Amino acid sequence: MDEISQRKGYRHFITMVANAETGNLLEVIDSHQQEEIIEALKQQPLEVREKVEEVSVDMWAGFPKVIAEVFPNAVVVIDRFHVMKLVNQRLNKLRQIVGIKAQGSRFLLLKNSSDLTELETQKLEQILAQSPCLRIAYEMKEELREIYQTSQTVKTGLIRMKKWLATAIVLYGKVARTIRSHLEGICNYFISRTTSGVMEGINNKAKLIMRQGYGFTNFESFRARLLCSFSD
Repeated sequence: MDEISQRKGYRHFITMVANAETGNLLEVIDSHQQEEIIEALKQQPLEVREKVEEVSVDMWAGFPKVIAEVFPNAVVVIDRFHVMKLVNQRLNKLRQIVGIKAQGSRFLLLKNSSDLTELETQKLEQILAQSPCLRIAYEMKEELREIYQTSQTVKTGLIRMKKWLATAIVLYGKVARTIRSHLEGICNYFISRTTSGVMEGINNKAKLIMRQGYGFTNFESFRARLLCSFSD
């Protein structure tokens, strides 16, 4: 479940719901208000909604209530890529604060260490050598990624996340506090490693469809086009 702005520059958002396993788009709602989302999704039979086990979302405060009301047997899973996005944004901000402006420095800091080439690793080391603070922040980003990749149970993930947060609060501040406030949903990822990857792909295609349709002033036409584009 995720939201996008229907028209660039406007603060009116639509909510989209998809099946993470099949990639099918299930519903498009002309709102991002709790009660209106709940009302729209409750049009689906209860026996169908009761079968939903997990719902992957971002950290919008309204999603837990929506999920509790609509999908009574589902757990909230905070998408890991949204969490890492927050961490990466803070890491890049720290890069700017310490005054590192070398071309490609942002790319090297945010790229997964395991994906770096030998030359990129050397360049990254040169960047990190300029700031002990940035080095620590980078290592913490990589540690969080390692927690996501290697924790096999919710309990293990929770223990490691809490340990990470105890140190991260110094450099990651507000981001660390945000993660702590959503810790249960974040650690529910370790139940079956569900993400919103499918939803992000749908979002990108939806934005393309909107551009091709110049914003679709008629919501029902836009909704129909989307549902048709992501059905079997």
